[in-house]
Amino acid sequence: MIDAAFAPAHGALDAAPLREPELLREPEPLRELGAFDALVREIGEDGASEVRAVFWNETIARLKLFHTLALDQHRARIGREAHSLKSTARTFGYLRLARLASLLESTASALGNAEFDDLLQQLDAAFAGAKAQESQD
Repeated sequence: MIDAAFAPAHGALDAAPLREPELLREPEPLRELGAFDALVREIGEDGASEVRAVFWNETIARLKLFHTLALDQHRARIGREAHSLKSTARTFGYLRLARLASLLESTASALGNAEFDDLLQQLDAAFAGAKAQESQD
């Protein structure tokens, strides 16, 4: 099952001091089945495919940006970027990516560097998993 590859390592969450309770539950599916189909019904196949291609490119750039920003200097920007990622990920039904972006948005002002790095790794894994599922369709 693909979801198991993206679950945190056993005990990984025990070491992190700042965690929201929702991270302790079983990971949700990488994406909501049918979300893209709903978008196709709204704007058509070509439009939905174009918007999704933009999403992939912007998300790659945003994830790279997160890795370059110094947490203590850019907390507000990290929160804004996480908000944007959360919104677009939800549009396409990427549930895990949206939840992790939401967590980053809500905790950016209080995260420590280790927690931030851990969250970025989880975001990267959720993105890779969503991209892998897309290519299987």
